[in-house]
Amino acid sequence: MMIKEAMLYEKKDDGSVQCKLCAHRCSISQGKRGFCRVRENKGGVLYTLNYGLVSSEAVDPIEKKPLFHFLPGSLVYSMGTIGCNFRCKHCQNWAISQIDIDKSISVNISPFEAVEKALASGANAIAWTYNEPTIWFEYTYDCARLAKEEGLSTVYVTNGYISREAMEMIAPYLDAFRVDIKAFTDDFYRKVASARLKPVLDSAKHAKELGLHVEVVNLIIPTLNDSSEEIREMCVWIKDNLTADTPVHLTRFHPSYKMQHIPATPLKTLELAYKIARSEGLRYVYLGNVPATRYENTFCPKCSELLVERSVFSTRVNILRDKNECPRCGERIAIVLEK
Repeated sequence: MMIKEAMLYEKKDDGSVQCKLCAHRCSISQGKRGFCRVRENKGGVLYTLNYGLVSSEAVDPIEKKPLFHFLPGSLVYSMGTIGCNFRCKHCQNWAISQIDIDKSISVNISPFEAVEKALASGANAIAWTYNEPTIWFEYTYDCARLAKEEGLSTVYVTNGYISREAMEMIAPYLDAFRVDIKAFTDDFYRKVASARLKPVLDSAKHAKELGLHVEVVNLIIPTLNDSSEEIREMCVWIKDNLTADTPVHLTRFHPSYKMQHIPATPLKTLELAYKIARSEGLRYVYLGNVPATRYENTFCPKCSELLVERSVFSTRVNILRDKNECPRCGERIAIVLEK
């Protein structure tokens, strides 16, 4: 375990501290830890317990994040740590997100070493992923600053619970914000994730305002967030607040962790959600966690020309790179081809 004084907190006269890193804004008494379980008050000083602590690393296609409109066809060096500020009952990575940090298996990698590993791998970017990167803030902030100096792009794969203060601090060194909107009801967030919906929507909108590339993932879970009305409301919000050009990934749920009793999402449910999203004016909609289909490809929203063909993370790009235009009709395509 690596211990380092935390950023973004306030000391109180009674020895407690208030963490300002995420929307929980935990008030933490001496000797206690925050909701994320990786930030501890020691003698009136807040410390992060996971600085440089890496539980998972891999070199992935950028499409695996999933990011479809950011450096398509490139590689990304991906890193994860321990802990989370959500308690999702369906978490795919619960073995690292919900484990006690004192019992975790991990290695120490400095920010300098992380950037060196990314460069040596041939990756174009670093992504903090697998668990929630916000609770790794001090480390990701230091890594991101070094990464930008070396010409690497930077990615948060996030649940969107980051505070406004933290977002504004890291935004100058962050390029992409791949955010989960897990559902469009506060009831779902409270019961399934022990969180609230509004802070997620606020951070997604704020990321867009700060100029970050934003893509949205919505995991559709049968009986919990799969109603046509809820999906439609979410799509309308995305169009009105993040623009119609925001890529939206509607993905299939598979039974996991504490939700093994719920069946996988039927393909017809995903296809209906796709039709709803397109009918509400979203221009780039994708289906994920399903066998290879045309719904993984990017088509020109004006003339339907095939622009990016994807097959098991193999990617072929058919866009005029100097103008970001469809080669057939000249429509400008909302995609980041290079940084």
